[in-house]
Amino acid sequence: MKPQFLGIKAAASNIGHAVGNYTAEMFQQDFPQFFTADGESLLPETMLNQFINRANTSIQPDKWLDGWRYAAGLYVAHYGTLYLRTFAPASETAGQAAATGALVGVVKSETLGDTSVTYDTSALIKATEDWGSLNATQYGQILATEARLVGMGGTLVI
Repeated sequence: MKPQFLGIKAAASNIGHAVGNYTAEMFQQDFPQFFTADGESLLPETMLNQFINRANTSIQPDKWLDGWRYAAGLYVAHYGTLYLRTFAPASETAGQAAATGALVGVVKSETLGDTSVTYDTSALIKATEDWGSLNATQYGQILATEARLVGMGGTLVI
């Protein structure tokens, strides 16, 4: 197939081509809750940069248009939240390290005598069941909801 037709096929397939330019400074402006009062990131710089790089390739400006910056920020906030949920400055045992990754859902039932709590994680994911880990944070759920709107389809021009 001739190279000029490959570009036409890619354009016709509605696959995005643009890479974003979201930055740590933009994230700090948009989501200050991930920074201290002194402006220090609560995420290690390497992780923040990783999440931003992934947002820039995953959240394509030519698909999201005016909503791109918000969506890129939601992406970084989602993965930042997941990271911070597992954060511990150090662990003394393998069990402590493993406990940082425990999945916790909505409390379904609780008992006081002999203490018992049951969590219902299905309540977290009903609206966006097929969206994987995006159901694990409110940022991810908002991003998934917005993505469904962005991906609803194009228009027909006659």
